[in-house]
Amino acid sequence: MIPRYARPEMTAIWEPATKFRIWYEIEAHACDAQADLGVIPRANAEAVWKAKDVEFDVARIDEIEAVTKHDVIAFLTHLAEIIGNDEARFVHQGMTSSDVLDTTLNIQLVRAADILLADLDKVLAALKKRAHEHKDTVRIGRSHGIHAEPTTMGLTFARFYAEMDRNRNRLEKARWEIATGAISGAVGTFANIDPAVEEHVCAKLGLRPEPISTQVIPRDRHAMFFATLGVIASSIENIAIEIRHMQRTEVLEAEEFFSKGQKGSSAMPHKRNPVLTENLTGLARLVRMTVIPAMENVALWHERDISHSSVERGIGPDATVTLDFALNRLAGVIEKLVVYPDAMRANMDKFKGLVMSQRVLLALTQVGVSREDAYRLVQRNAMKVWEEGADFREELLKDDEVRAALTEDEIDEKFDLGYHTKHVDTIFRRVFGS
Repeated sequence: MIPRYARPEMTAIWEPATKFRIWYEIEAHACDAQADLGVIPRANAEAVWKAKDVEFDVARIDEIEAVTKHDVIAFLTHLAEIIGNDEARFVHQGMTSSDVLDTTLNIQLVRAADILLADLDKVLAALKKRAHEHKDTVRIGRSHGIHAEPTTMGLTFARFYAEMDRNRNRLEKARWEIATGAISGAVGTFANIDPAVEEHVCAKLGLRPEPISTQVIPRDRHAMFFATLGVIASSIENIAIEIRHMQRTEVLEAEEFFSKGQKGSSAMPHKRNPVLTENLTGLARLVRMTVIPAMENVALWHERDISHSSVERGIGPDATVTLDFALNRLAGVIEKLVVYPDAMRANMDKFKGLVMSQRVLLALTQVGVSREDAYRLVQRNAMKVWEEGADFREELLKDDEVRAALTEDEIDEKFDLGYHTKHVDTIFRRVFGS
């Protein structure tokens, strides 16, 4: 985690104090369940709750771990220091470290997912607002970076809205999949702990019992979670790249908001650079970087090893903190994005009607010209626009073969912009509903 790209609500989830608090709640609820089953005295279970308002001493736990070389044992030792050794003697009864570690990690990922879902809602709201604002703002569509046919800026925003809406659905499913807990003891057989303990702890902590664990919760769940974060990051980059292209000097159809006093370059005072969206492209790479390690964590030796542990200590905080920051930055960029409709129209008109070539091609085929001949007629006039700066409509009107098939009025009709935007409302209904 880099503080520059972190927000406090998300980083708090991964703080050691938060982790130890969750460990404590797991152990305390497990003691309650054990007491209900008559496995441990009720008084000992109640004694554990004496620490419910205690702020665990992270430095003290680290000091103990320096000797024990075991983080869970260090925590349990510190807990015994707080509530008393005799009262603590039944804590962790029949459990193994992974019961605590894996259940805690999944709780942290669920909490992180809730924040990310709220972040996505901000992005979706911003995209929806800008889509309706520019529903009819005509701009040139591009394929391969080259002028293709007219579209609207609203459709661009709507396209990104639909993509992010799919991402929200994916994250909801990933949250559900990761929301399991395991209190099944060594190698997951419940030999030393009743399955009712797992059910009780999971119910108290908002999780579902893992149907079958080994000594760990299966890591395919985590692989899917991080893969989903990677897809969301790629969608962030998709939007960022579009904005970066639009802000290029030669295009300048939109640009990031440039605040009063902002500087674009240490050397060139005229610069207004797309620094926020460039930053988002970089942050997306960082999030995607966590996906492959998460997938490689799926394969563990026999009932468990800990090759996944060091990976997750890094990618859990890094992916969620970075994505949280990126989504909030993206929402702000979209909300404040400066759009230039006049520049969009000027760019579209730069090649003097060339973008209407398909309409002329289709019109020729509809009056009996073969597709091969129609393509040849349209292309030879289109090339004059590319190479000589000619006016496409005027060239068509001067072409005897074209005029033999189409009247002037029929050619003029093919240059109506409204033809290309007539189904915008239909697309909006599909994306946003009625």
